[in-house]
This record gives sequence, structure tokens and C-alpha cells, in this order.
Amino acid sequence: MNNKPTKTYVIPLIIIAVMFFVIGFGVGISGFLTPALRDAFNLSTGQSYLVTAAIFSAFVVFGAPAGWLIKKIGYRKSMTIAFFIMALGMFLFVPSANAVSFPLFLVALFVGGIGNTLLQASVNPYVTIVGPEESAAVRMSLMGIMNKTAWWIAPLFLGMFIDLQNVQLNDIIFPFYIVTGILVFLGIFTFFTRLPEVKAVGEDGSIDELQSNYAKDKKSIFEFPHLLLGVLAIFIYVGIETLPMASIIDFAKASFGDVPNLEAYSKYVTIGLVLGYVFGVIAIPKFISQTKALIAFSLLGIASSLLLVFLPSRFAFFTLLLISFSNSLMWPAIWPLAIKDLGKFTKTGSSLLVMGIVGGAVLPLIFGFLVDAIKGSNEVASVANYQSAYLILLPCYFFILYFAKYGHKIRK
Repeated sequence: MNNKPTKTYVIPLIIIAVMFFVIGFGVGISGFLTPALRDAFNLSTGQSYLVTAAIFSAFVVFGAPAGWLIKKIGYRKSMTIAFFIMALGMFLFVPSANAVSFPLFLVALFVGGIGNTLLQASVNPYVTIVGPEESAAVRMSLMGIMNKTAWWIAPLFLGMFIDLQNVQLNDIIFPFYIVTGILVFLGIFTFFTRLPEVKAVGEDGSIDELQSNYAKDKKSIFEFPHLLLGVLAIFIYVGIETLPMASIIDFAKASFGDVPNLEAYSKYVTIGLVLGYVFGVIAIPKFISQTKALIAFSLLGIASSLLLVFLPSRFAFFTLLLISFSNSLMWPAIWPLAIKDLGKFTKTGSSLLVMGIVGGAVLPLIFGFLVDAIKGSNEVASVANYQSAYLILLPCYFFILYFAKYGHKIRK
């Protein structure tokens, strides 16, 4: 592990924090577009969740190539390319809106997802290995605050141009020109900034450094069972973290009707996540280890899911804040536990973990079709339909609890 003082990397971490903001902004846009495009194209609930699927499916397609590219050209250049790819994806929204084509929208989202994949594969291991292992969750929590704040800002930004009650696709053209320009600027800025390259213990294969004895004799990334379980944990976690953001506006409509400024309800997801990250910054590792925090928040997720499903409808919506709080420390804790002891396989392992982010496509999509199946022939899904579909959260939290207690310790 890189043991240089964290304060040496204050400026690089600030730069990386901006990148985490951009990643969150992209996900926040998808949460906003899910109900908007459903209205514009008269889609079913399940079909509308293809918006999220298009973004996150890029992670499984481009996850491995992203790891290869980072090994070849390093973190900084990979981040630069990622911004340009994301800019292309945002720009493609313009012809998609002009053509009024849902398939073209999905293509634009997929291209943006490729850029997001490369950026995630670069920034997450960078933050993890840039300082002491025991405080990795703190650094990831700080990045998470930036990331999830952008989740909230993105729909509010687009809400300035789009009326959720009367979606007009032409209205999205101007804001996506703005986003494209910002991404191009960030790509140029990253290219010229002095962002130091960092390496995990044993990553350069040196026999002189104190590297992981566990990793040095391994021949394949698939010889690390704790990593493979970590990939599955990331898959599940990203799915249950994305689900509230992707579904909250629909759930708010079912709970409260067509009230003004529905996009403002997305703040409940962001507030819960940010509060959890603040707790992580304060408490880890001073009062609680990142492993014990993961166990505690998994148990809280189980309890919160039961409340979401079984509380009366007028109260159930607000438990999404508690769900989001439960999710907050999972990524900061799962990631360092999963890449621990990988040595020279760190970049490859990180690309596998990034592929696990495809869970953000799969679980919300399953949820959407569950809602359709539960509501049957009814035209509009009810609160009870959504609450029943949210049962999908329970087995997810139980697996993360298993990884926190036992899975991350497996070395054979």
C-alpha cells in the first residue's frame, strides 16, 4: 500500500472529487430521464428502465478493456479519454431528440456509459491506494459526497428546462449542449493537470518491495475468491443504490399524485447517502472499522427494506431516505476489501469490479418488470405494487452482509 501521507495528495484528491461529481451527474440524469422518456414515448414501466440499463450495461461490455487501457496508458490519460467519450454520449442526445427516437437515446446513453466505465475504473482504485488502507473508506466517503450531491443537482438542472408533467424532447437539446461543453473542458483540463500516478503494493511486480505474499505467486485474476465475491457484492450494491434514484419519482407519483416539482423528491435519496458519507468520514476508522460499518449498514438495509414494504403508503415513501443511508458506506467499504492483497493484479481486479457496476442496469430493470407484472392489466401502478416489488432489496442486503462478515476473508 502507498504509505505516503494523505496530505501530499490533497490537490489530486480535489481533482478526483470533481470527477466523482461528474459520474454522479450522469447517473442523476438517468434517474430523471426514466419517467420523462416513458411519458414521451408511451413506454411501460419496465421499458422505461431500459434508460438505466443502457448506461450500466456499458460497464460489463467495456469493463475489461478499460482495465487493459489503464494498464497501458495510466490513470490520468484514461481519465482524459473518459471525459471525451462521455461528452460524445451527451452530444448524441441532440440528434436523438431531433429524430424522436428512443433507440437512439439508448445508444447515446450507452456511449456515455462507456466513458463512465473508464472513469470509474480509473478514479476508484486511485482513491483507494493513494493513502493508508485503514482510511480508504474515509476517502471514498468524501468522494461519495461529491458523487451523490451531483445525483441531486442533475435532475434539478434538467428540471429547469423540462416540465415533467408535459415532456417535450426538444427542450433537452440546450442543456445537453451545456453538459457536453463542460465535459470537453474537463477532459482538456485533466490532460494538462499534474495528476501523479500511484501504484498498489506489488503492482509493479518488484521483488524488492514489501508486497502481498498472497498475490505474488498467482497466475490469474480468477484465483482471488474474495475479489470474485466482491464483484458480486458490487453488482448487488450498485443495483440497490441505483434503484431508489431510478424509481423515486415514479413512487412519489404513486404516493402523492401529480404534484408540482416532482423532481425535488429525488433529494431524499441524496440526503440519506450524504448523511451516511458524513458519518463515514467522522467515524471510520476512529470509532468503527470499515468492515464493521459494512456489517451494521447491511443490517440497517434489511430493516429499512421491511419498513419500505410493510409501512402504510403515506409513510413508506420516506423510508427511501433510510434505505439510501443504509447504502451510503457500502461502496467505500466493499471496494477496498475486494482489491486487498491483489498486488500486480490491482488494475485488472479493479476492471472486474467496474464490470460489477452493471448491477445498476439489471436490478432496476427487474424491478420495473416486477411492477408491471404485479399491477397486471391496471393502467397505472399503485403504491402497493411498488412496495411489493421493493422486496427485491432483501436478498441483496443479505448477500452484502455475508460478504462483510465472511466473504472478504476467503483466500482459498
